[in-house]
Amino acid sequence: MADKMYDVAIIGAGSGGYIAAIRAGQLGLSVACIEANPYADPRGEPRPGGTCLNVGCIPSKALLTSSHFYDQIVRRSAEHGIVTSEATVDLRKMVERKNAVVTKMTKGIEYLFKKNKVDFLKSRAKLTGKQGEQYALELSGGSATGRIYAKNIVIASGSRPRQLPGVLIDNEVICDNAGALDFTAIPQRLCIVGAGVIGLELGSVWRRLGSEVTLIDAMTDFLPGADEAVAKEMFRAMSSLGLKFDLGISIDEIKRTAEGATVSYRDRAGASVHQAVDKVIVAIGRVPFTDGLNLDAVGLQVDERGYIPVDERCATAIPNIYAIGDVIRGPMLAHKASEEGVMVSEIIAGQSGHLNYELIPSVIYTSPEAAWVGKTEQELRREGKAFKSGQFPFSANGRALGQGETEGFVKVLADASSDTVLGVHIVNSAASEMIGEAVMALEFHASAEDIARICHAHPTLYEAVREAALDVDKRALNI
Repeated sequence: MADKMYDVAIIGAGSGGYIAAIRAGQLGLSVACIEANPYADPRGEPRPGGTCLNVGCIPSKALLTSSHFYDQIVRRSAEHGIVTSEATVDLRKMVERKNAVVTKMTKGIEYLFKKNKVDFLKSRAKLTGKQGEQYALELSGGSATGRIYAKNIVIASGSRPRQLPGVLIDNEVICDNAGALDFTAIPQRLCIVGAGVIGLELGSVWRRLGSEVTLIDAMTDFLPGADEAVAKEMFRAMSSLGLKFDLGISIDEIKRTAEGATVSYRDRAGASVHQAVDKVIVAIGRVPFTDGLNLDAVGLQVDERGYIPVDERCATAIPNIYAIGDVIRGPMLAHKASEEGVMVSEIIAGQSGHLNYELIPSVIYTSPEAAWVGKTEQELRREGKAFKSGQFPFSANGRALGQGETEGFVKVLADASSDTVLGVHIVNSAASEMIGEAVMALEFHASAEDIARICHAHPTLYEAVREAALDVDKRALNI
């Protein structure tokens, strides 16, 4: 392609990059969004959407939903008076549905690029320096080759799965999160290394479909970043589903065999454990991906953990170069990256972009789900902050009883003197949807009394948020 100049060039078309590109286009900037990863595209062409859309959030939620339907039919239909013959799983069709959802959404992003006059360049990008006020990028290995120039650069190159030393990921038997979404058969025995969010969600999928699932983790505490009450309830719920846990372990070896794989480790007491399994999923987190960007050419350096240092507005130390999403500090969450993309594009356009990093919600999409925003009880205790706590169980909620999904609770933490809400924690089948009210309440500095005085529709699950807010002053109406 002929050399072209842009107001902004965005490296990476994932959750942060594509949203940044669309917002910049809306603001009238000339935009190039560059992506090299084809993911699972049948034609081998780079696809927008990044890890989240292609091999993460969206496909895993599609499989979670499918496996949930199956689980409801097998385990729960009889209590509703629905008698069924033996249900079976067509895994091929389930995976095809998942892939169709992904394809529809990636095509939707390409449509939005065209709508907002974003040039989607399917190539690998490499920074080569600066000419005058413009940064130069060399494009190669795709349909767009040559050189482009941009006044502003946004690095949104994302992350990749963290590797275990000495363990070869083949995505056939020993898999990362991407391979775990494309099994061709339901494994009888599955070991997941990592009992965090990814491990729990993938473990839930395959346990519901019939696998014997064991999750092992070097951490001694379960969900250490969650409120203690949430962690306790989720451990109980996941164990009730049939997931088995071995925490505080130390891995010795993971080896592929003719029959599958063996996982050897030492448990918390130091005893040797050897598991023979059909599949292994390594889900121990992710690390920032900046390979091949040639950051040195513009004077950028990563820190000791591989992240690109930025300020609170995602600006690097180099003028007009920004970084967002998984390549910078903070939780590796798609919605965090997207909001950073909006903020940076607005700043480039001369507006006052902003993101409140204290109020980024966290969600685990298991059944039940867990979601939270703001402070945990243990954080408040460590800070010496005086607080009040209110909690309401879904076992006392009419809608939950009608749905037969009474696990979990809502917990509201508020300042002891001002009553300002400091944190909200939810375990429920619809926690991911209910957390939105809590995020808004905290963003506008609502008090527990404010939530308690808002009329909530009846019967609904989110009435439990109001009841928990009432319980902060020990005046819940339905317990």
